[in-house]
Amino acid sequence: MTDRRTYVAMRPEEFDRLFSPEAAAELGQLTQVDYASGEGKVPVPEDIAERYDVLITSWSTQRFPPEQLQGSRLRLVVHAAGSVRTLFPREVLDGQVQLAQGGADAMAVAVAELSVTLALVLLRNVHSHDRGLQGTRDWVTGGRGMLGRSVHDQRVGVVGLSRVGRQAARMMQGLGVTRLSAYDPYAAPESAPGIDLLPLDELCATSDVLLVCAPVTPETRGLLGAREFAALPDGAVLINAGRSAVTNEAALVAELRSGRISAGLDVFDTEPLPADSPLFGLDNVVLTPHVAGGTTWSRLEQGRAVVEEVGRFLRGQPLAHEVTAQNYDRLA
Repeated sequence: MTDRRTYVAMRPEEFDRLFSPEAAAELGQLTQVDYASGEGKVPVPEDIAERYDVLITSWSTQRFPPEQLQGSRLRLVVHAAGSVRTLFPREVLDGQVQLAQGGADAMAVAVAELSVTLALVLLRNVHSHDRGLQGTRDWVTGGRGMLGRSVHDQRVGVVGLSRVGRQAARMMQGLGVTRLSAYDPYAAPESAPGIDLLPLDELCATSDVLLVCAPVTPETRGLLGAREFAALPDGAVLINAGRSAVTNEAALVAELRSGRISAGLDVFDTEPLPADSPLFGLDNVVLTPHVAGGTTWSRLEQGRAVVEEVGRFLRGQPLAHEVTAQNYDRLA
């Protein structure tokens, strides 16, 4: 039996959503595992750095002071959720503990899927047909004869060739999109085959569908505002299933109220979305409650990725998903 010890700081039901029985069994073979219990946000033991070699955190982990990670034993923290920044400030990287983001690739696939789905819903008027037919039960009022637009015939732009952006671009190419462009100052042309890299202004002006996939960084906060929205062609579809802070929400609402463009939104400045939000009731808007990253497959892939990362650490191998000072600010 290994003498390495791991603490899982998440609610039991969350662990079961993330870790299949096989993944949980493999984790138990790699290391002795202690599990948190209880409801709500679960705390990290105060002596975590002295008693355990590995800490696994997630959405249900209670915030804790970063200095709590410094001690004689703890050497690896794997975050089995979205952004590491919710729990781990940059100064954590200055200590002896390695930090990894488990399952981000799987979540990227799920977010890209919903991004593409929302675009298809709006292009094919699925929301209008459903609302009309459900509300009136009248075939004609439901929109029979209302022509949609084929996605393969659209000019599709991607803001940010992040994990999500690259997955969304790949999916759009799979649907037959040939006019695909992106804005990403960090991307090299050779890293984006089949994608034209454009300045942001030009991307907005030439995109019938604009997918917002950039992470929130000092450079991307408020990247898309009134000027960029006004540059979109009439009838353009804007999708944001990534981070609301990349857009100026008030400016977006103003543009949507004009009826000139439509939008599919999964993320918002204030969550849960307030009942009096001006986004409610707009015929040209489809809303989902921040669910883009959550599919059965993506959750279980997150758990599998965490177990694999713990295994690499225990075998003395390089981590596959390490968070470093170089990539911390660019990660979603």
